Amino acid sequence: MTSTPIIDAKNISKAYGSGTGRFEALRDVSLRVHRGESVAIVGKSGSGKSTLMHIIALLDVPDAGTVSFAGQDALSLPAKQMSEVRNKEFGFVFQQFFLTPGASVLDNVTLPLKIAGVPGKLRKERGLAVLEQFELADKASNKATDLSGGQKQRVVISRALVNEPSVIFADEPTGNLDSATGRVVEDTLFDLNRDLGITLVIVTHDEDLAARCDRQVFVHDGVIVSESRKTEDAA
Repeated sequence: MTSTPIIDAKNISKAYGSGTGRFEALRDVSLRVHRGESVAIVGKSGSGKSTLMHIIALLDVPDAGTVSFAGQDALSLPAKQMSEVRNKEFGFVFQQFFLTPGASVLDNVTLPLKIAGVPGKLRKERGLAVLEQFELADKASNKATDLSGGQKQRVVISRALVNEPSVIFADEPTGNLDSATGRVVEDTLFDLNRDLGITLVIVTHDEDLAARCDRQVFVHDGVIVSESRKTEDAA
């Protein structure tokens, strides 16, 4: 691919702690992600894969290196503008659902719209539309705690989609689900990538899930050790 990458991270380093307790999570890592691509960041626990995702998703700041989004230096943006990019352009799906237990399903889904200042009536319309897409509209007034694991993760995906993002970041999105439900969630994410052109970045230790992505990036001890592509893409 020769087009400008939607995400371009160069020479990223990140460490935690100090002295003898210092831990280098990433060491001079560079990664490009192109628009419409599905990329798996693969590695064992502690490899640095989640730290890499958090940095390219502008949830964390590296000690060294640059991160560009759509050709713009994202790390040089004022905090407010960086938050706006994150809220408008990115959707997040995590292993832990991070749903507000006492709030309704609809309120959970429309939270990004509320943060963005979208009026209440439009928030409700867009929230219900995305819940309808995932066959959850009848659960809109339910409390998030009343749902099954698979339903909760579909609510999380609905919330990730409600702002019509350019990129969805998914960190171990099926980790808390049984295999059948996990497969449904996987299918949903890849359908969004294929049908809507949403760029998909998945952090996982599951090689079967990684194999469904266009490209696999393998991280070990804070560095990218190899990359591979789906067989059909290599032809």
